[in-house]
Amino acid sequence: MTDVPTPDALSLDPRSQDIFRQIVDAYLSNGEPIGSRSISRALPQPLSPASVRNVMADLEDAGLIYAPHTSAGRLPTDQGLRFFVDAMLDIGELSTDERDTIERHLSDEDQRTGTVDAALNKASQLLSGMSSGAGVVLAAKQDMRLKHIEFVALEPGKGIVILVGEDGQVENRVVDLPAGLPPSALQEASNYLNSQIRGVTVADARRIIAERAAKERAALDALTARLVEDGIATWSEASDQVPGNLIVHGRSNLLQNLDVRADVERVRQLLDDLEAKEEMMRLLSLTEEGDGVRIFIGSENKLFSLSGSSLVMAPYRDNQRRIIGVLGIIGPTRLNYAKIIPAVDYTAQVVSKILK
Repeated sequence: MTDVPTPDALSLDPRSQDIFRQIVDAYLSNGEPIGSRSISRALPQPLSPASVRNVMADLEDAGLIYAPHTSAGRLPTDQGLRFFVDAMLDIGELSTDERDTIERHLSDEDQRTGTVDAALNKASQLLSGMSSGAGVVLAAKQDMRLKHIEFVALEPGKGIVILVGEDGQVENRVVDLPAGLPPSALQEASNYLNSQIRGVTVADARRIIAERAAKERAALDALTARLVEDGIATWSEASDQVPGNLIVHGRSNLLQNLDVRADVERVRQLLDDLEAKEEMMRLLSLTEEGDGVRIFIGSENKLFSLSGSSLVMAPYRDNQRRIIGVLGIIGPTRLNYAKIIPAVDYTAQVVSKILK
């Protein structure tokens, strides 16, 4: 299908809007194409099937609908769904009971314990339960303040650096060890770093070590100096690239009603895309471009390698209003957008409130 400029809502007359809405509503309801005869019966104002077909031809020329098979009914295109969501969708407010349910589900235990991970897990479960898709939370990786660091040899040329944060977090990463490094150098490097980096972030530690190593090069064994620099640099650079924790609940929702093997494979590929670091970073950066909910429909943003799925995402923030992650729902393009958009938006607000 060639790209066609999308009309605005004002360019469709009321009859065309009614017919287009019938096509979209049928798709969102059951995923099936709808024909002119069924539409003519459902319209608020009587219209013959022939007249409906003429309007459908115009909608197809505008790139809003298409026929999946010869002589079949019509389905909305990704472009048509985007037009419907942007120009025609009536997004209501959540009811008081719905807001209370979200707040109660996320806040009760987590405000007492202060466990952010628990809140994020609950958010993912909540969003999954509210949709036919999977709840997704991406928690941006935070550069923890260090309390202790230690190098441990694994095998010739390979070691592991263990970092303990002031908040009790423990992280580790495999690093390359310099050739010919004596065992004593590992302990020497650990002792040196622990005397220098307590209470600073990994990024600050790298800068501090680089500055002091330049001044104290003579006092450091050359191999130990390289180990110190490589260990910190490797860890810091990896932290810059890793987006952080990815939480996905409700994967089975995506596979539940798929009978065609190609559809199952598409969803599996989509989940693989989600777990790719570069795709997560793109998702985070796209969501950071503005406040509120962002919607990605099908292949329009080229975010994932395959079309046929939609993302409804919103950022959450810390107490300094910095975006530190995104949450939302991924599912088929026939998501219940009117219900999901306000739910994702309010869930992000509640999570932000917990983090503050």
